[in-house]
Formats: sequence, structure tokens, C-alpha cells
Amino acid sequence: MCSLSGRPWRVVEVSTLWYVPVQSYYPEHFERDMGTTETEWLTALPRALGDHTYVLGTGRARVQIGEGHLLLQWHTLPPRVIALLRMQRLAVTFAFEGVEEDARQRFMKRFDLTMQRGGG
Repeated sequence: MCSLSGRPWRVVEVSTLWYVPVQSYYPEHFERDMGTTETEWLTALPRALGDHTYVLGTGRARVQIGEGHLLLQWHTLPPRVIALLRMQRLAVTFAFEGVEEDARQRFMKRFDLTMQRGGG
């Protein structure tokens, strides 16, 4: 089967488009481009932080993790446009300070699993 241009259709397995594996390692400081709106982010954030105490500010949150903390900072990016699809985005910075390595890895794996969307 061919497209209107005469080129053959490219077959893509749908399951590979939506699955986002949990990272195997999380450094102390990193940034992400996340496909979400600020409203969706703020709705999901308390669940992703679990039982950790946090203070929420405009475009930022400080999360207590053991003796240290995580500083989250975010701002809206221009939407990603693919054909007629417009995906809202946030730039999110993760900065851990004084958080033990194993606690950081545990926290982020749970955070990512909670924030993961898509699939089916």
C-alpha cells in the first residue's frame, strides 16, 4: 500500500511509540522536556511525591527527602507540533541536594512510574 505521494507506508509498531522505560540511573542534577501542561503537572505532582513533605511555589517545589531535598523548577515551553497534533510541554529541572544515592534512585523510580502516561 502506498501514500498519496507514491511512497510505501512505513509500518511502526504502536507499542514502541508509547512505552517509556524507567531510567536505570538518575544523576543529582538533570533536566527534562515533559509532554504535559502545568495544570496536569500540578495535579499529578502530589501523588508522585508520595509521603514526602513539600513546599510549592510558582514554577517550583522543594521536596524533603531524608536529610536532603529535591528542588523542582519548571516553565512552559512552546508546544511541539506534529502535523495537526499540538503537544503542550514543560521544561523541568531536577536538582537533588544532600540526598543519598539509593534514596534518590528509589524516589525517582517511583516518581517516574507515577508520572508515566500513555500506553494501553
